Amino acid sequence: MSLSVHDALIRLMIVAASADHDITEVELDRIEGLIGRLPVFEGFDRSRLAEVANACADAMNDGAGLDGVIAEAIAALPPKLEDTAYALAVEVTAVDLLLEQEELRFLELMRDHMRLDRLTTAAIEVAARARLRKLPD
Repeated sequence: MSLSVHDALIRLMIVAASADHDITEVELDRIEGLIGRLPVFEGFDRSRLAEVANACADAMNDGAGLDGVIAEAIAALPPKLEDTAYALAVEVTAVDLLLEQEELRFLELMRDHMRLDRLTTAAIEVAARARLRKLPD
């Protein structure tokens, strides 16, 4: 069964959040917020979020593994949404302003499966840091 574009984007955000083996409340709130406000999610039934997240966990545990889940989700995306998918994943991993090694590896795996150049991904990463930066203490 092929994924819808919405399901694919959400799966990538869920995997991004779980890359460090700990999905935080802040990451879940960010995912829900992105789904609620971004035009790419227009028409998505938000009551399905738990269903999509559970299907993602099942796919990870059923032997597809991280590479399989990433590949399946990216295959469901039109090429013009690959930068959007990468930006969503960066937004979720960077929400706490601390990228763990596992999160960096996940983003690297995403880049490897996509047709995005390094300049584009670097710009997305810098923009996320700039948006999420806090005032110094």
